[in-house]
Amino acid sequence: MPAVTFGGMSDHALRLLREQPHLAELAAFPFNFDLARADHGEAVRLASGGPLEAVAGDDTGGTYFVCGDGSVLYADSEGSAGIIGDSVDEALEVLVGLPGWHDYLGLAPDDGEEKIRAAVAETEEEIREYHGIDDERTELRAGLGLPERSPVELIGLLHAALLRTEPDFLLLNAEEGGAHALLDRHPRPPLWEAVLARGRTDLTLLREGSAWDEVAGDRARRALALRAAQFDRREGDLPLLRHLLRHEAEASMTDELRLAAVLVGLHGCAEDLPLLYEVRETDFDTWCGLGGMPEPGADPAELGRWARDLDDSLFGTDPADEPLFTWTGLAHEQGLVELARAALIRRLDDIDFRAYCDARDGKAMERRDASQLSSLVHEFEKLGDTFQALRAQRLYVPLQTRAWDRVSALLRLARLEREEGRFGAAIRTLTSLRETLAEPASGADDGDGDGDGDKSLGHWQRTNLGAYIVEEHYALARTAATDTALADEVRALTVAAGELMGRLSGTARANVEQHLAETTDTHTDIHTDTGADADADPGAGVSAEPTPPQPSAG
Repeated sequence: MPAVTFGGMSDHALRLLREQPHLAELAAFPFNFDLARADHGEAVRLASGGPLEAVAGDDTGGTYFVCGDGSVLYADSEGSAGIIGDSVDEALEVLVGLPGWHDYLGLAPDDGEEKIRAAVAETEEEIREYHGIDDERTELRAGLGLPERSPVELIGLLHAALLRTEPDFLLLNAEEGGAHALLDRHPRPPLWEAVLARGRTDLTLLREGSAWDEVAGDRARRALALRAAQFDRREGDLPLLRHLLRHEAEASMTDELRLAAVLVGLHGCAEDLPLLYEVRETDFDTWCGLGGMPEPGADPAELGRWARDLDDSLFGTDPADEPLFTWTGLAHEQGLVELARAALIRRLDDIDFRAYCDARDGKAMERRDASQLSSLVHEFEKLGDTFQALRAQRLYVPLQTRAWDRVSALLRLARLEREEGRFGAAIRTLTSLRETLAEPASGADDGDGDGDGDKSLGHWQRTNLGAYIVEEHYALARTAATDTALADEVRALTVAAGELMGRLSGTARANVEQHLAETTDTHTDIHTDTGADADADPGAGVSAEPTPPQPSAG
């Protein structure tokens, strides 16, 4: 029978355990790798979406999973997980050679041979007080064809494996989406260090006078080179900064364009004022984003002051001071998707945990988390991770006190629920949205300072928000129609959509009808004969921009 294969890696030992009961019994006791304990007890999955197969467990409730590339991920019963071997063979080398391996998670090769051997000897003497391991280890190694390695070698294998856990093998609770903690506490390099590595290499090339067009012509490489220059500033960089600035202007207004302008401006050269002015005039967005910039003919000292003020408020020289989203965005741009995803999930978990603690203590969630949650939703959607975006949006919705903001947040929540196939939840969310439209908490303040209550939804029928609301009702009715258990709810939703359509202004309604004509199939009727004066105020102020295919409110 051929060896079991995972991701192209052969796991000879696992095949032998499955074929030979005596070897399987030895692996289960005393080495706690029990094929009969492969049920983890709760649904889990990798954040990356990669394959995961439970193959064994131990008597503490921990489970051994094989990942797509053959790596073995161990998840304990306390919510921690980590890679312990490149293959089942290697993991068994560790488990058989270090039966007290749980006690060695803090050890690293740098601790030295003396410390490692002393720790292993102490643990194994304690184990021998209860049962044998020496003859059993010799027999199991021989039966599985495992090499005999020293404790120092095995600690090296374990340590290297643990450090590979993130980002590719981040384990999630499949239902709630929260990540398991790391099995070990070994230090890892910060996110920015991994993201900046390519940028530092390219900055060196630029300083050597090579690859100017290759780097400047590639958006991701150009952005990283500018970030590397931000944290390693040299007097001789001005020519390459000018080159990067010209090319970055082609991408319109970006954080890196502002950074490039600041880095050029900090040199305080009068001859750079025409270039900076030209960049500012690229389009409306750059004109707004680089506002306050001195014009040609200004005193160079004024240029220096402008650049220093922006540098102090937005940039600086310490990468650790940059917002998380700077690094996750740059990671995504250069294809480090799992690195970005893992960092974003960890941040969301932190906010989720604080929300849980606040709720338990009867405290309101801090408002400072609201902007981070909105950014998290946006970043997860850019990664295509609707599941995590939905987690973040659920936390975001209760923080909205202004009626307009609540409706916008509920609209985005409903869309995410629909895209995740949670049709019943999306229908309930749209019901809450309509209730807010009907009674927008008139006793609350809308933030305009006049103290006359919340009137922020007073003209929703004439805005893009109103159009988006109707479109989402029809989109959900069309999609949820495939679920026969929701037939009554879908009919009610379609009726509600028609009623909302009838309340839109003429222009808003026309926009929705045009969009629905492009996207609606024959399974959905568009009810417009609601009796409402849909053509009232036909010129009412719907925003001039076209209605996008999906609402992105919130």
